[in-house]
Formats: sequence, C-alpha cells, structure tokens
Amino acid sequence: MIRRFISYYRPHLRLFLLDLAAALLFAACNLVYPTVSRTILNDLIPARELSLIFVFAAVLVGIYLLKTGLNYFMSRFGHYVGAEMQADMRRDLFQHMERLPCSFFDDHKTGDLMSRMTNDLFNVAELAHHGPEDLLISVLQLVGSFILMAVIDVRLALIACALVPLMVLFAALKRKKMKAAFKKSREEIAEINAGLENSISGIRVSKAYTSQEVEEAGFAVANRRFLASRRGAYDAMAEYHAGLGLCTDMLNIVVLIAGALFVFYGKIGYGDLVAFLLYVGIFLQPITKLVSFVEQLQDGMTGFGRFVEIMDTPVEEDDAGAEDVTDVRGEIELLDVSFGYGEAEVLSGVSVRIEAGKTLALVGPSGGGKTTLCHLLPRFYDVDSGKILLDGRDIRTITLASLRRSIGIVAQDVFLFNSTIAENIRYGKPDATEEEVVNAARLAGIDAYVSTLPKGYDTPVGERGVKLSGGQKQRIAIARAFLKDPKILILDEATSALDNVTEAMIQKSLARLSAGRTVIVVAHRLSTVRRADEILYIDHEGIRERGTHEELLRKGGLYASLSQGLEE
Repeated sequence: MIRRFISYYRPHLRLFLLDLAAALLFAACNLVYPTVSRTILNDLIPARELSLIFVFAAVLVGIYLLKTGLNYFMSRFGHYVGAEMQADMRRDLFQHMERLPCSFFDDHKTGDLMSRMTNDLFNVAELAHHGPEDLLISVLQLVGSFILMAVIDVRLALIACALVPLMVLFAALKRKKMKAAFKKSREEIAEINAGLENSISGIRVSKAYTSQEVEEAGFAVANRRFLASRRGAYDAMAEYHAGLGLCTDMLNIVVLIAGALFVFYGKIGYGDLVAFLLYVGIFLQPITKLVSFVEQLQDGMTGFGRFVEIMDTPVEEDDAGAEDVTDVRGEIELLDVSFGYGEAEVLSGVSVRIEAGKTLALVGPSGGGKTTLCHLLPRFYDVDSGKILLDGRDIRTITLASLRRSIGIVAQDVFLFNSTIAENIRYGKPDATEEEVVNAARLAGIDAYVSTLPKGYDTPVGERGVKLSGGQKQRIAIARAFLKDPKILILDEATSALDNVTEAMIQKSLARLSAGRTVIVVAHRLSTVRRADEILYIDHEGIRERGTHEELLRKGGLYASLSQGLEE
C-alpha cells in the first residue's frame, strides 16, 4: 500500500523534492541562532568586537529572511503538492466508480462513498504534504539540536534527554484518548448531517403533517449528543496540552538548575548555558510534532486504505473478444434466463423472443422480476444462467458501450441532474447541437413550456428536477431518449406516477418515441398494456401467461383478473 501511495508523488516529484529541500534548509536555519548567541556572549562581547556583533546580527537577519521565504514556499507549494495528489486520487476514484457495476452501489451508501471521496482523501492529502515535511524537519532538528547540545556539554545533554521518554509516553497516551474523543465527535456530527439531510429532503411531508416539533425534538437530541462529545474531546485536548506543557516546563526547570550548577562550578560559560537553553527549546519542538505525525500517518493511511478498497473493486469490463455493434435491428431473445440478488432468486428459466420493432408488455405483482428483466438487457447485472441475445448475438459478445448506446430507458423515477433543461436533454447525446436539443424537446412535447420560461433551455431544474412537475420531468426524460435515438426502448412504469390527464398527454409523446423501435414496457395502466404486441404475466414463479390483450382476456386467468384492477 505504501508503494501505491508513493506512486502518486511521481507526477509532482520535482515540486515535492523542492519542498523537502526547503524543509531541510528551514530546519537548518532554526539551528543557527543559539550558536550565534553563544559566540556573541562567549567571544565577541568579552573581546569587545562591536563591528563583528553587527556582522553576526546582519547574518541572522539574512538567515531569517531566507527562513521566511522557505516557510512561504512550504506553506504554498507544499500544499499544492498535497492538493494535486488529492485531486489525482479523487479523479481516479470517480473514474473507477463510474465503471463499477450496479451491484456495488446496491451494497454501499451514497454518504459513505462521498465521505471517502472528500474527508478520507483530505486526510490523505494532509499526510502527503505535512508527513514527509514534518518528519524531515523534526528529525533534523532533533538530531541536530542534540548534537549541538552535546558539543556544549554531553552530560547536560543526557540530563535533558532523561525526561524525554516520559514526555513521549504521556503524549502518546493522551493523543490516543484525544483521537478517540474526536472520532466520537465526528460520528455524532455525521448523525446530525444524516438527520438534517433527511429532514430537509422531507420538509414538505413535515409541513403537511405539521411535524415541525417532532423534527426539532429529534434534532435537539442529536445536537445535545454532539455537544457532549465535543466537550469530551475538548476535555481530552485540555489534558493533553496542559500535561505536555507541564512536562516541558519541568524539563526546562531541570535543565536550568543543572545548567546553573554547571556554570557555578565552572563547567560551562554563561554563553554556553544560554545557547544550551535555546537548543532545548528546539529539541522539544519535534518531539510533539513526531507524536502528531504518527497519528497523522494512521489517519492518512486509514483514509488511503478506504480509497484502495474501492480502487481494488473490479470494474465492469467487456468480455474477451467483445465487439462494437452499429447496425442493431432490435430483435431480443431470452433463453432460459435465471437471475437472483444474492440467495434470493428473482427470475428462473425465463425464455421469450421479441421481434424487431415489436412491443412487449410486462405485467404482474411487485417483486415478480419485471424491472430486473429490464436491467439485465443493458447488463446492469449479468444473468446467473442462460443467455440474452440481441439480433442473434449473445450480449456478452458485444461491448458494454455499444450495447447501452442501442438502448434507451425512461423510468418512473426520472433522475435529472442539477443543471439546465438543455444539459439534461443533451445527456442523451453530449455532442448534440442546440437545434437537435430543441427538436427532441418538441417531439417530447416540452418545447412549448420551455419557451415560456425567461431563460428558456438555460433554466436550472434544481436538485433532482425539484423545480419541475412530474410530467415535465418525464417529458425531459423522453426528449433525452429522442435525442439518443436508440433501437431498443425500455419504459419502466414511465407514467404510473402521473395523473390520468398528464398520463394521456405523455402517452402521445411515448407513442412517437416508440415508433419503429423494439419496446419493452412495464406498466400498470391498461391503456399502455393493451397496445402491446405481446404481454407477459410474470410473478415469482416465472412467466405464468403470455399472449395479446384479447387472448389473455379470453383465457380468464391471472391477467384477466389483474386487468380488472388496471387503470385505464
């Protein structure tokens, strides 16, 4: 996994190495001041070398200006490296998820995937930038300051180091407690966000049932839990910082007293003591930073692990030898097809043939496999056994892209992207001209409405098309299908959520759309079903009845009973 993580540095290696070089020089600059102070106190002042004192001061000014520039470079371009790596990972993750099978999304929550795309990769980016930089600076300052302290007096240096293990142990224990507390806090804020999203999405239901007080009470409970978790996190943080501050102060006192005794007995000079105390401050800084680095490494690699987990999930791939198809006629045949979700079998031994240009209607109780059958044709899922043929060819020998280009889908739950009307229609053909978009809208019967809008086709539809009515959303979906111009059309209860008047208007658009195409229609309205060339009655036992509307009515079986309850 480490090797995979490092591979994301390669496109930005030059800037990353420059950042590390800047960190190296920055750490070296921090080690200069105590040595200069020692020289001035021990040598220049006793020798009354005033001019050299100003020379040394000028040198320090130059070093600090360099340090400022290095700090600016690291803060700016170091973060660039982390942000660019994060962007590369997010790009790869998004591209990979776009190619994952539908079954993957059946098993993963949208919120979890978004968290991996944002929060987890942010932690990875912070590790990518600060990790190597902080580690390099800390190690150099720690080793460099200890060596320079030992040069002054090795016994005093060992005394200073004696308390360090206790500081590291205290910091590690308290940061572990603090990490757990902040993790709990993140979990609580996630619950608040989930509840908030739920409440906002259902705001119309809340208003309709005057349930504002119920929602407010639920939010108040979650908010109090979050507040309690934050207090726990701040308690742990206070213990960490206060305790670590006490350890640092005690070490400074021990070193000060020991150093004073060393000066008192003539072991070191005053300048040596001042320089040593300054080096102690530099020596202590990287200790807490290294403890933080270990936690950052854990957080970052945990996030990267969750990233890798998705990246290692197999994507949809064309079968070996699969070829593009361009001259699709639309003849479909299912041969002894069986399929199930996990252990729950939905379709068993289904066989049916649809001639090119004909319409097949699927009816039956919910859960009988009608929508599942529609999902098998574009290979959203693969059959467990049997075959599906398109124009006599097993669809597994056809590339997924060309297969799906041949199929248009208009479903009951129309999904519109949060963009404009034109962009949602153009989704059926991304390179479509404005004229083609308008023509598709005209065929779908939505052009007249769009023409009344101030922004016309540039009108935003809102999230999931919230600014449009159900019928208007359906017409946009139909326009999208017109623009795609597929040879096969799947209408999955496309009008079941509409009122009778709107449904009748939409049916005219669907009739135009269906002309000359092979159509599979799932419907609960008699007006839609009765025009089909063949009707299948499907339930959990498979295909129970098949025939035309008139034939099935004469049989007086399941379809006849069902048709009595179907809406005209």
